[in-house]
Amino acid sequence: MIRSVLKPHLLYTATLLIIFVGCYTVPETGRTSLNFISTGNELQLGASEFEKLKREETISSDPTLNGKLQRVGRRIARAVGSDLPSAQWEFVLFDDPNMINAFALPGGKVGVYTGIMDVATTDDELATVIGHEIAHVTARHGSERMSQGITAALIGLGLNMALDDDKNRDAWVAAYGAGAAYVVTFPFSRKHELEADEIGVIYAARAGFNPEAAIEFWMKMNLVKQGNEPSAFFATHPSDFKRIDRLEALMPKVKPIYEQNKNNR
Repeated sequence: MIRSVLKPHLLYTATLLIIFVGCYTVPETGRTSLNFISTGNELQLGASEFEKLKREETISSDPTLNGKLQRVGRRIARAVGSDLPSAQWEFVLFDDPNMINAFALPGGKVGVYTGIMDVATTDDELATVIGHEIAHVTARHGSERMSQGITAALIGLGLNMALDDDKNRDAWVAAYGAGAAYVVTFPFSRKHELEADEIGVIYAARAGFNPEAAIEFWMKMNLVKQGNEPSAFFATHPSDFKRIDRLEALMPKVKPIYEQNKNNR
């Protein structure tokens, strides 16, 4: 049985080793994150999932919207540069006017739904969306969440074994599970979003797009959200005034980047 092979101290040693060797420095912000998922696995998963979506979803043939997506996307891709090595960029417009959503996958795979194009009406606003989604990939937020989940599971397993003879074991393990979800998982969702906002406006500014459009875009998203059922985008992208305040505070940092690059289109 697993209990006779994996002793608690070995599990804790393995967990500490993972934490020690599985560090990643996020581009642009310099934050150190726990991340031990290989980039090769990320690229493979991203490519296969994107191909699956292209088979299952309807791809838009609108020449105007496709032209806008390719124009903005390619400029953002150049601005990302070495932050996403080995990227094979692909920008696809999915035809769903009711889907206010966009995403990016490892390897430079970016999907945008026509529904969000009604909100991001300018090139600068679309650059906000694309820059934000790509920032999640360059920061490796998805694999960081996976790494956190695996580490939490290892610690929980070790706690379960260590308390094998404790009559209150179930209560302690349940308390740990609730605490891990609250302290690690939930706050990091917001932290990741704010970090993607920061990195995304840097990419947009570096590509010559006005970063102030990010403030306008999120204000428009707040208006769209009022009186509507939450979409996938609203569920994972909290468009509140805290986010807008944070973006406003970033403008002194990113406006000079924009001024240096606005004529290099």
